[in-house]
Amino acid sequence: MNKNPIHVIGGGLAGSEATWQAAEAGVPVVLHEMRPVRGTDAHKTGGLAELVCSNSFRSDDAQTNAVGLLHAEMRLAGSLIMSAGDDNQVPAGGALAVDRDGFSEAVTKKLEAHPLITIQREEVPGLPPADWDQAIIATGPLTAPSLAQSIAEVTGADALAFFDAIAPIVHFDTIDMDVCWFQSRYDKVGPGGTGKDYINCPMDKEQYLAFVRALVDGQKTEFKQWEGTPYFDGCLPVEIMAERGVETLRHGPMKPMGLTNAHNPSVKAYAVVQLRQDNALGTLYNMVGFQTKLKHAEQVRVFRTIPGLENAEFARLGGLHRNTYINSPTLLDHSLQLKSRPGLRFAGQITGCEGYVESAAIGLLAGRFAAAERLGHAPALPPMTTAFGALLNHITGGHIVSDDEPGKRSFQPMNINFGLFPPVEAPKAEGKRLRGKDKTVAKRRALTSRALADCHEWLGLPSRAEAAE
Repeated sequence: MNKNPIHVIGGGLAGSEATWQAAEAGVPVVLHEMRPVRGTDAHKTGGLAELVCSNSFRSDDAQTNAVGLLHAEMRLAGSLIMSAGDDNQVPAGGALAVDRDGFSEAVTKKLEAHPLITIQREEVPGLPPADWDQAIIATGPLTAPSLAQSIAEVTGADALAFFDAIAPIVHFDTIDMDVCWFQSRYDKVGPGGTGKDYINCPMDKEQYLAFVRALVDGQKTEFKQWEGTPYFDGCLPVEIMAERGVETLRHGPMKPMGLTNAHNPSVKAYAVVQLRQDNALGTLYNMVGFQTKLKHAEQVRVFRTIPGLENAEFARLGGLHRNTYINSPTLLDHSLQLKSRPGLRFAGQITGCEGYVESAAIGLLAGRFAAAERLGHAPALPPMTTAFGALLNHITGGHIVSDDEPGKRSFQPMNINFGLFPPVEAPKAEGKRLRGKDKTVAKRRALTSRALADCHEWLGLPSRAEAAE
């Protein structure tokens, strides 16, 4: 067996999980963490897997919630992060929340005690040297400037984002298509398009003026002191555009020109909100030009006043914040490996996922993939029907690249959500047709049941039925 170690750069949740998974597979690992030799603007300690924001891992419901499903799959895969989270749980209803200090201490102690893991407290200022033939970069949204510069040089200047301008993303099946319609502006057929590539939500003058007032008056989140204020005219928050004049949005992302309401062709909309397909499955649509600093509750309240979106469910809400991440669908293969440099993988938030659990899950996969290669095996990719596979597919290939916004990044980080999974038919109840919430719950249970069964098989574990026997 080749005993050369795998090198992991970054001791956050993703790096810690990647290190654990590779070592548990029998491969030596060197984990490089620059804290406390060099701190960051957000971290307070030198502990591994320090939680810098919330202490919540969100819902632990594995039957009807996508992040709860991801929890369950990670537990099946022997996740260090989930084990430490379970051991340091604090009351939080149906969510998994943790004592942040106890959690970090547990992760640190487990990694320090593992016989195949060496922890080196040092900054890695550039890309891993060539003799680190298996390496994982898991440096998160606060990647040190020198390493970020090295990543930019090898990936291309336009392939690395330092600020995350995010528009809300809506589940397609919650859009009222009796109000909205499919049409591209002036019926323009773009590359791979049909002339009906956008969903259009019409507003009359009264609705538009009320919407602009709501944007201007809505509660906003503030930038953290270390983030700076990264507004630039190509990507202004929608509420900042609204503040620049009541007609600004009508001449920007909400212009009604070139559109005819399929439900009422004789009435011209005063303004139109457009949504564009966001994933290859066609289950998610993003609100074009609607990056925002509105607080999340305000976004839900204000955006549900848009005709056709009254009952919209959001796969993610908008934002604008510091977040170093790469254009993964272009740069990485399906095993998270940099296409231009075999053996170098990325993991965690730098790949374009959001959230503690999602970051750790991508670290888990990267660690397993690197260990498999070190042991002479081809990485076994998780099925797309699992939470692991759905999230991996979003990062490495499930996103649709926008051709009509030259110079702008279209790939954006995302939390795990059911819109990333291949659709499944809701089971039919005998003698009863499911509707509304009952149908949604049944569909989610079908998704999670399929996912857990496929995850057991992928991991080589007995099925739940076999385990019960």
